[in-house]
Amino acid sequence: MMPHKPVMLDEMLTSLAPKDDGIYIDGTFGAGGYSRAILRAADCQVYAIDRDPSTRKFAERLEQEFPDRFVWLMGNFSDMCSLVAMHGVHAVDGIVLDIGVSSMQLDEPERGFSFRHDGPLDMRMSDQGTNAADIVNTASESELADIFYYYGEEKMARRIATAIVESRDATPITRTHQLAEIIRGVVGRHGKTDPATRSFQGLRIYVNHEFESLENGLKAAESMLAPGGRLVVVTFHSLEDRIVKRFTHSRCGKLGEQSRHLPYQQMESDAPRFFLPKPEKLTASDAEIDENPRSRSATMRMMIHNKREVA
Repeated sequence: MMPHKPVMLDEMLTSLAPKDDGIYIDGTFGAGGYSRAILRAADCQVYAIDRDPSTRKFAERLEQEFPDRFVWLMGNFSDMCSLVAMHGVHAVDGIVLDIGVSSMQLDEPERGFSFRHDGPLDMRMSDQGTNAADIVNTASESELADIFYYYGEEKMARRIATAIVESRDATPITRTHQLAEIIRGVVGRHGKTDPATRSFQGLRIYVNHEFESLENGLKAAESMLAPGGRLVVVTFHSLEDRIVKRFTHSRCGKLGEQSRHLPYQQMESDAPRFFLPKPEKLTASDAEIDENPRSRSATMRMMIHNKREVA
């Protein structure tokens, strides 16, 4: 199966504005769509990061197409500072992050991300750490409810958690369809959205520590960007976008609404370091949404490092 075109590709290039001799980080490489576009847009260097070892095959193609200008790094984008430092890089001109699960991962039943295909209940973006089945079968009822509520915004989280605990007492829950049917039995079907959507989202985010990675990745990007450097972030649901919005506003001197679930601790060093262009966020065009429905929920935010050096 051919990998999908990355969302808002034109908007990403316009926001990032790659320049000749620039150095850029693609923190969520995936199939390499953003990296390839950046490399074609300017005679620049790109360091691509991904914690999914299956993306290595796409990196090999870019290494052949852009020798000496492209480097693939295995790891989490939250560790970008140490990863690129191994190559002697300590400041970059731009960073792009596409947050969340990729369409490739969703389309691979053996990865266990999607309830559309039956597969092992895994959900790990890397091949390490605790998988979703471990959590579903060992976490307490209250822990499961918190996962579905705080990370998936599922209003029926408590009832879903109860049903899971009752079901696993009889038979371990090891398959995606098995978990999805339990959730559907509690929530029922209303509208076009599958009732398991929010709970699967919450479980995936928890398994991969996605919010922690995003918050740490934003701080790492801040420390890596040279004056005038640009940070571009694409998110796919409101909780992620809220984290990015709070970060950009705090770094631009206007800390806005706080989340009681995901509080952001403002630091003494949070003097304005960036400025926000107008509009503050972009969404996909109607034409792109028609061509790629995944882009419907995408939100892009960009901020630019102040020209002056910051102590």
